[in-house]
Amino acid sequence: MNDRLPPDVSPIVNESGIAIQPLYTEDDLAASGGLSMLGLPGEFPFTRGIHPLMFRKQPWTMRQYTGFGNAADTNARFKYLIANGQTGLNVAFDLPTQCGLDSDDPLAEGEVGRVGMAIDTLRDFEIAFDGIDLDRITVSLTVNGSAAILIAMYLAMAERRGFDVKKLRGTAQNDILKEFVGRGTWIFPVDASVRLVGDTIEYCAEHAPKYSPVSVCGYHIRESGANPAQEMAYAFAIACAYADEVLRRGVPIDEFAGRLSFNFNIFGNLFEQVAKFRAGRGLWAQIVKERYGATRPGSMWMRMIAGGGGGGLTFEQPELNIVRGAYYALISALSGAQTMALCCYDEAYTIPSEYAQRISLRTMQLLIEEMGLCDTVDPLGGSFYVETLTNQMRAEMARIIADVDARGGIVGLIASGSIQSQVSAQAYRRQLDLEAGRFRKVGVNCYRGDAEDPKVEFHPYDEAGTVDQVARLADVRRTRDASAVARALDDVRRAAADRVNAMPAIVSAVKAYASVGEITSALVSVVGRYREPVRFEG
Repeated sequence: MNDRLPPDVSPIVNESGIAIQPLYTEDDLAASGGLSMLGLPGEFPFTRGIHPLMFRKQPWTMRQYTGFGNAADTNARFKYLIANGQTGLNVAFDLPTQCGLDSDDPLAEGEVGRVGMAIDTLRDFEIAFDGIDLDRITVSLTVNGSAAILIAMYLAMAERRGFDVKKLRGTAQNDILKEFVGRGTWIFPVDASVRLVGDTIEYCAEHAPKYSPVSVCGYHIRESGANPAQEMAYAFAIACAYADEVLRRGVPIDEFAGRLSFNFNIFGNLFEQVAKFRAGRGLWAQIVKERYGATRPGSMWMRMIAGGGGGGLTFEQPELNIVRGAYYALISALSGAQTMALCCYDEAYTIPSEYAQRISLRTMQLLIEEMGLCDTVDPLGGSFYVETLTNQMRAEMARIIADVDARGGIVGLIASGSIQSQVSAQAYRRQLDLEAGRFRKVGVNCYRGDAEDPKVEFHPYDEAGTVDQVARLADVRRTRDASAVARALDDVRRAAADRVNAMPAIVSAVKAYASVGEITSALVSVVGRYREPVRFEG
């Protein structure tokens, strides 16, 4: 209670707006709601974890984010990480691919392969995953605006290599609504974008039922200025928007909810982060069970990847990011994440080097092998502080979701620019606090030390690689069946015009070696392109 705080001690309020007391007792826990939402791991409401034994049975998947240059370069890095113990792949794509542009498009100039792997046609996917056992190594495709095309390419590639697509596991970020709030790699208008996400969910429910076609990404909403409670609440509201879209098509909730997953951010106060994930699991389970009537326990799981927060890393004293990464991994483990992907210490400067990625990978392995993080489930469970904060975070998330619903729903708020304006204003205020020293950041506005040159290996931009990528695309266009491509693209346009599921037509186009840019242009010719509304909010 506040009366425990001496008058000469300053109050503390966490980023989510919750006042932190100097001491927590059973009275605080009871006032926050007690243990009614605790339960046991593996049982509703899953606050303590979605599996009974959690990491004691199987450690988290280690899935470092990687991809650069062309498919051959990225394939070599994939194999390096797997050889060093990585258990999943998390694929970065360059900006042209993310925005639905081919590598020879004038708008792609200077960006081909710069911040991720360049993909133009199915041939690139065949090269990128050559020699990768897709039954043993699951793959996450971190792409959004062009996700339907990349999912189609991945499934087509797996099928051609002899893998059973019905049993294929993996995921795609494919969360376009957060792109309108955060990163900005959108292509199509909001309604058409949501419909396309629905197409992927519906298609995978039938053809690739173990594949997760959407990883709802609170991560980038947090990076854009949202606080931790907003990060979770907006992600849940977005997930509900996708669920509503698929339910309108007559697909039962239990046929697809279990394959929705989440990508969340970790930086900031350790206890606030742990509490937000424990709270989020219980709240998401309640939403899926009570709002949507799901009956399968797996439909109610909040399956998540977490382990890094790029916004928490610093350009100054980058070696401190190694320490930050270790704490992020600790938080992720204490929070019960199914998958980790740690940001690397050099990411404020460049694409991570092999050395930096190995450090992040070893950090996760240390927690498994040496630190005892897999020994018991939910080791912070039962703490008066953690349980009280978990209840308070859950209540705050529920309040935010109710406010979103009362204002017309997340899709409308994003389409109008309201959510974007709010989080941008918060980001601006946070930057002012950082510059004024009110928000303390070690090495940035406190404990700066003497200026020194950072020991960071920069990743050079490969101009020759761009030339090779464009030549490979030209070769595909020269050798493919042009009439088959034309028919397939006509089918894509027809599906979009008729507002039927476009995925079968996209899959056929991909198999004919139509390019990302060609399929995107076919869709744009029918649904148009998104234009961002500009709003200002104080």
